[in-house]
Amino acid sequence: MDIRLSQCFIAVDDHDRAIAFYRDVLGLELRNDVGFEGMRWVTVGAPSQPDVDIVLEPPAADPNTSPADKRAMAELMAKGLLRGVIFATDDCDATFERIAAAGAEVLQEPMDQPYGVRDCAFRDPAGNLLRFTQTLG
Repeated sequence: MDIRLSQCFIAVDDHDRAIAFYRDVLGLELRNDVGFEGMRWVTVGAPSQPDVDIVLEPPAADPNTSPADKRAMAELMAKGLLRGVIFATDDCDATFERIAAAGAEVLQEPMDQPYGVRDCAFRDPAGNLLRFTQTLG
């Protein structure tokens, strides 16, 4: 049996800002943009990984979510507490410079970690934690 990652989900509060960030800043390709019942799902992914999708979804993607739960989700997202994604890169420093130059919120400048990677961290426009790691050695 072979199990592989196919999709992961990141909550965003503004799909157009998210597209501008994930496509224009990170260089991911836009694969799909679907609306349903007043909500929107946008799929992006790395050109080098055509079988792995990142779905940018509303923070409360269930149309039956209560107003109180929607408010709670919005508050958690504003604090950056909903999701996190780790991307691999072959050049952490160059990746950091490109993303920082685009104005993304820097959480951690590139640094070597004791577990064998060099990494940096940002927040996306919705507040989600994004880490970029380069394997050392």
